[in-house]
Amino acid sequence: MTETTEMRILIAPDKFKGSLSSSEAAAAIGRGFSEGWPQAELASCPLADGGEGTMELLVASTGGKTLECEVTGPLGERRLAPLGILGDGMTAVVEMALASGLVLVPPDKRDPRYTTTAGTGDLIRRALDEGLRRIIVGIGGSATNDGGAGMAAALGVRFLDESGEELPPGAIYLNNLESIDMSGLDPRIRETAMVVASDVTNPLLGAEGATRVYGPQKGASEYDVELLERGLERLAEVVSSRAAQGIEGRPGAGAAGGLGFGLMAFLGALMRPGVDVVMAAVGFEKKLVGCDLVITGEGRLDAQTSYGKTVTGVARSARRHGIPVLALAGEVSEGAGKLHEMGITSLLGIARGPMGLEESMRLADELLADTSRELASLLCSLRSG
Repeated sequence: MTETTEMRILIAPDKFKGSLSSSEAAAAIGRGFSEGWPQAELASCPLADGGEGTMELLVASTGGKTLECEVTGPLGERRLAPLGILGDGMTAVVEMALASGLVLVPPDKRDPRYTTTAGTGDLIRRALDEGLRRIIVGIGGSATNDGGAGMAAALGVRFLDESGEELPPGAIYLNNLESIDMSGLDPRIRETAMVVASDVTNPLLGAEGATRVYGPQKGASEYDVELLERGLERLAEVVSSRAAQGIEGRPGAGAAGGLGFGLMAFLGALMRPGVDVVMAAVGFEKKLVGCDLVITGEGRLDAQTSYGKTVTGVARSARRHGIPVLALAGEVSEGAGKLHEMGITSLLGIARGPMGLEESMRLADELLADTSRELASLLCSLRSG
């Protein structure tokens, strides 16, 4: 570089959950960096990974629109949820968290034995009604553990017990599953390209599967976890008896309480890392060209981040271009060091001093800007020296 203070930086964070959207986080980082190093050239590219905020980000970045739809909520209640339509007018985006998400269930009512993914199926059906034949389904942030049975039932699949009676909605009833009737599946599904944007790579079953890793976060007790695991085992067994085997072991099958499995098994969906889907839609690779540094981040970095979250996707792409990556987070937890192996050059927490979670979330914008300003001042000084 001819000028010691010149540098091109791409700012590409995910949301800071409960505090800032990815766009707000990018703005805070950019504001702080500009104050610490005014000469630096900054570019902003907010991202998502298939979890909360994916639909909004994709719609906004492509000049699309949303439609309000009536769906079945995770507790069986009727509610409204948005369906995204991208700017091409041909692609729908379904964000399962907006129809079947944990944020929709009050903490005292969270019970993955009974919650359902039916509302996600309702959104897919509405996309079909709108004539859309390419559908992206973002599947992070679920309140469910039903293996996608509720979603499939909303599209005409019947889950039957040994008496031929249809099972009620809810993961707990999968233990009574005897057979699956696919004859009523909406025929338009066969004409539709279905892409699943997953924020994790967990399989359906086992120690790293949907129930054991995420069930407790949704309200499952130790006893519930064993019950729910057996239900998903039964679902996988029945599916394998009538379709291609091994779907339960595919990366992402355990995402969203097994919704990833259900989308692949019943709708023939293609599973892709959510961050890759988003990066392709917003042209991330082109924005990397000529950059000297990428700044990414999200609310918490830990061992689970390596399962397919935004920062790992950013690191993977940046590594191909030989660009260092700095990840900022509200909390850098045990196990986050694994991210260095995936291409993150440096991890930096933004909290200062003894600070509780509530306070750090409330001050996230300020903390991000302050940390970015200090970082920028350091980099500027090193370049000048």
